[in-house]
Parts: sequence; structure tokens; C-alpha cells
Amino acid sequence: MRAAAEAAVRRTARRRRRDGTQRTFRVDVRYSQTEHHAIKAKAKAMEIAGAHLVGAVVMAFVEGTQPLPGQRTATDDLIDELVALRAQVAKIGGNVNQIAHRLNSGGQPYQADTAVLAQAERTVHGVREAIAAIETAAHQAADRKAA
Repeated sequence: MRAAAEAAVRRTARRRRRDGTQRTFRVDVRYSQTEHHAIKAKAKAMEIAGAHLVGAVVMAFVEGTQPLPGQRTATDDLIDELVALRAQVAKIGGNVNQIAHRLNSGGQPYQADTAVLAQAERTVHGVREAIAAIETAAHQAADRKAA
């Protein structure tokens, strides 16, 4: 748990107003001895009750503000989309290179071929820039996820 999230849980614990009625619903959960000790130790370090820590973490997941470990997130989906986009853009570059190769492979190009070659060169340059931008965005998304 990050320090800011830990502080928020602690603040919430101290600021929570009591409802007019007592909480009556209960959820039973089983932990291993190691998990139980870890929960108790963390709660003690945060100066809150173990039940409050568990409840806050569960509600964070239920509200969508905290994913479970190993759970796919929107960032995972973004990274996958960027990888797929990069592959599609790279195919465009490959096609343009094939066109340029064909036009350059034999004899004198026609006047129209010269214009096509110039456009192919501009397109390949644009494709390279797009791939670099996509890779940068994917790396930034992965770095944010790792943080």
C-alpha cells in the first residue's frame, strides 16, 4: 500500500462519523496464520483496527479505486491497444517500403513514379514517427502501472 493511500485510510478511520445505527452485517473471512499476523501488524502500525483495514481495502476494490493484484486494469488494456496499433502502423510502413522497392528496382521511373516515391518517403517517415510515439506512450503507461 502506498504511503498516500495508507494516510487516507488512517484519516478516514479517525474522521468516520457514526451512523445512527450500529453496523450489523458481517462477512466471515478465513486467513492463514501468516496472513492474519500480517493484517494485524499492518493495522497496528497504522493505528487502526484490523477489521477497519480489511473493510477499507475491500471497499476500495468494490468502488473500483484499487485493483486486486494480478487483475487487469485499464492501463493493461491501453498497453495492449498500443501494441496492436504499433503492429498495424508498422505494416503500413512495410507496404510503403514494398512499393518503393518495386518502383526503384527497374530502370528509369516514370514521372508519376517520382511523385509516388516522394510520397512513399514522407509516409515512411510519418510511420516511423508514429511508431516512436506509440512506443513512448506504451512505456509511459507501463511505468505508471509499475509505480
